[in-house]
Amino acid sequence: MDSAVRFRRATVHDLPAIVQMLADDALGATREHAETPLPQSYYDAFAAIDRDPNIELIVAESGRDVIGTVQLTYLPGLSRQGMWRALIEAVRVASSVRGQGIGALMIQDTIARARSRGCGLVQLTSDKSREDAQRFYERLGFKRTHVGMKLSLQ
Repeated sequence: MDSAVRFRRATVHDLPAIVQMLADDALGATREHAETPLPQSYYDAFAAIDRDPNIELIVAESGRDVIGTVQLTYLPGLSRQGMWRALIEAVRVASSVRGQGIGALMIQDTIARARSRGCGLVQLTSDKSREDAQRFYERLGFKRTHVGMKLSLQ
């Protein structure tokens, strides 16, 4: 692996690597479909993300390899005097490079992007079963300040 990690907006050509990372854990394996060719739904979602100025799908790359991904969404709000916030989702690092600090670099990059867009808060959720991920986020300064809830519509 090239020691230099770079972060950039994802392109449609990155989709197979991104979906593979999303599918590469116990939870993702039950909800993602990383077959070739990818289902059209991934391409449709990418197109919607790519044209939305308030969403960045970011990849971490080393050499020619995509080794991480994160989705960053910028959210306007009226609370906190109209403060913008950033939502971090779908954080994944390729299994071949986990434990090498890529995830921390990726989160630091997303925080810098949020600051540059004027966000006053960065938030994320993590599945309750992902205890290692929760400890990782806490090491990076995130606090458990809210209770998250979801309602599945499918």
